[in-house]
Amino acid sequence: MKLQQVLSYVRKAVDDYHMIEEGDKIAIGISSGKDSLTLLYAFNSLRRFYPKRFDICAITVDLGFDNLNLDKIKQLCESLGVEYTIVKTDIAKIIFEDRKESNPCSLCAKMRKGALNEAIKAAGCNKVAYAHHKDDVVETMLMSLIYEGRFHTFSPVTYLDRMELTVIRPLMYMNESDIIGFINTYKAPVVKSPCPADGHTKREYIKSLLRRLNKENPGVKERMFTAIQNGNLKGWEGYLGSH
Repeated sequence: MKLQQVLSYVRKAVDDYHMIEEGDKIAIGISSGKDSLTLLYAFNSLRRFYPKRFDICAITVDLGFDNLNLDKIKQLCESLGVEYTIVKTDIAKIIFEDRKESNPCSLCAKMRKGALNEAIKAAGCNKVAYAHHKDDVVETMLMSLIYEGRFHTFSPVTYLDRMELTVIRPLMYMNESDIIGFINTYKAPVVKSPCPADGHTKREYIKSLLRRLNKENPGVKERMFTAIQNGNLKGWEGYLGSH
């Protein structure tokens, strides 16, 4: 997939849900994976021609694993002219050594988000862009349905009162397979997560379930996404119906 195609998906999400306003400074949370790097490339290009002027910076929360090398991401940000901040933390040590958590993901996410939000505010940003794509939206809905008994997923735009920060999700119209295609085409410097819990989570189970459902019932993922858009969920009301 070419950058131009990625931009058309991103531009549509940004316009449909009014994600960008004049003068925004938007932090991109860089996990060093394929999704956040795709978002970095897209927003770096979008800021050059979007009618509302906005600025971006990139932030990575380093959880403290010894074998994480972010040099190539640093070089990428330099080549794009994007300010890049690495926030050093001891989150990995606290979770895996001190507390020996058997289900580390939710605590890790909470601590990582806290460190990221602090860095975002310190950088003077009023928004943060998360790299959640269409598969993430549908998987989160399925997790909520199966494990919590409610029809719910995260919204395209969320305002965090306590932080006075707006979260936007500009990749929400992109399939994960499109992102993989883009990353392979541009040979982006993806860094694999060193987390020992990576790939062994409830989300991984839901991901493979959705894959199977979509294989057995072609188009089911798209229909689920449409159900979310039309389901009167909080935060999805801004949809313009043009998708």
